[in-house]
Amino acid sequence: MAADFNQPVSITDGVYWVGAIDWNIRYFHGPTFSTHRGTTYNAYFIVDEKTALVDTVYEPFKEELIARLKRIQDPVQIDYLVVNHTESDHAGAFPAIMELCPGAHVLCTQRAFESLKAHYPNLDFNYTIVKTGTSISLGKRSLNFIEAPMLHWPDSMFTYIPEESLLIPNDAFGQHIATTTRFDDEIDVGLIMDEAAKYYANILMPFNNLIGKKLEEIQKMNLDIKIIAPSHGVIWRKDPGRIVAAYARWVEGKGDAKAVIAYDTMWLATEKMAHALMDGLVAGGCEVKLFKLSVSDRSDVIKEILDARAVLVGSPTINNDILPVVSPLLDELVGLRPKNKIGLAFGAYGWGGGAQKILEERLKAAKIELLAEPGPTVKWVPGAEDLQRCYELGQEMALRIKG
Repeated sequence: MAADFNQPVSITDGVYWVGAIDWNIRYFHGPTFSTHRGTTYNAYFIVDEKTALVDTVYEPFKEELIARLKRIQDPVQIDYLVVNHTESDHAGAFPAIMELCPGAHVLCTQRAFESLKAHYPNLDFNYTIVKTGTSISLGKRSLNFIEAPMLHWPDSMFTYIPEESLLIPNDAFGQHIATTTRFDDEIDVGLIMDEAAKYYANILMPFNNLIGKKLEEIQKMNLDIKIIAPSHGVIWRKDPGRIVAAYARWVEGKGDAKAVIAYDTMWLATEKMAHALMDGLVAGGCEVKLFKLSVSDRSDVIKEILDARAVLVGSPTINNDILPVVSPLLDELVGLRPKNKIGLAFGAYGWGGGAQKILEERLKAAKIELLAEPGPTVKWVPGAEDLQRCYELGQEMALRIKG
C-alpha cells in the first residue's frame, strides 16, 4: 500500500483542515517564546457552490498546504482567499497560493490589505475590504466577518460560518503544539490547556482589555459556536466553552492563591532568601512556583505568572545593577503588563547595593503593586533574623493573596 501523506482532515461535511505541522520549531517570535512541543499552522478550506481558503501557512510549509488542497480539488478553482491576519506564520504562503489561483478574490480588513501590499509589493490581486457585519455567500454556507484589531495585530479578524456554528478566530484560542490528531477530544485536555495558558500569557496578555471587550461583543451577537478552529494547535469541537471560559478568567487577571518566585544568585545568599520567602508563603496556605532564572525557561515562568496573584523577583547586586539573567524577565513583564499582581523585590549585596532599587522600579513599571518598599535586602549573607523577616513577609504576602 502506498504511503498516505498530506491528507486533509474533515471538520464538518465540506469543511477541511489543510494546514501544516511543524514538529521542530522551538522558539517563536524570535527567541522570546519557547515552543517545546512544536506547533501547527492551521488553514481551513470550505467547499460549496463556491470555495474559500481561510488563511495559509508559514512559507516553508507551503507544499504541505498545497498537497492537502489538491487532495480535495484543484487549487486553481479557489474562489476566495480569506486573510484573517498577515503575520508570516499565517500569510507566508500567500504568494504561492495566489500563483496557483490568480483569479481568487482576497477578503481581508483594510489594515490587512495594507500589510499584504507592503509584504508583497509586486503581487497584484483582486480584493474586497471586509468589516464586522460583512457576509459573503458561498452557496449553502456563508462567511461572516468580525474585526478583532490588536488580537494580536491591527489587521486581525475572525471568520464565522453560521451554518456550521464554526468560528475561525486566527490567533485567539490557540496553542503551540504539534500533534498527529487535530481535535481537543483526541489529546489530553490538561496538556492543551497548559499550552493555551502559555500562549495567552506570552502573546495576548498585553491585550487583556481588548480581549475582554471582544468576548462581550461576541456574546452580544448571540453566535451559536459549536466549534472553534484557531490558527495554531488543536480544534475545539468537544468543549469550545472551556477555552472561552479560560480566556474570561485570564482577562480578569485575578489569579489563584499562588505566587511565583523568580530569582538568581551568585553565592547562594539571594537563593536562601528566596527559599525563606517560599516557606512563609507555603505556611500561609499558598501554592508557590520557584524558578532560578539561569536554569529556567522564561516563557514557562510567564505562563505560571498568568494565574498567580503574586510575583517575587530577586537578584544580588553586580556592577551596581541586577544580574543580566534577571533583566529579560522584567523587560517582558513591563511589556506584558499583567493585571492585579502583588510584587516584592529582594536580594543580597556585597560592597555596595543597587539591585534592589532597580528591581522595584521595574516591577512598578510593569504595574505590579509592591507589598513592601524597600523589600528585604541583605548585606553579604542573610542571618537568622534576615531569613525570619523573609519568612514573615512570605506569610504577609499569603494573607494579601488570600484576602
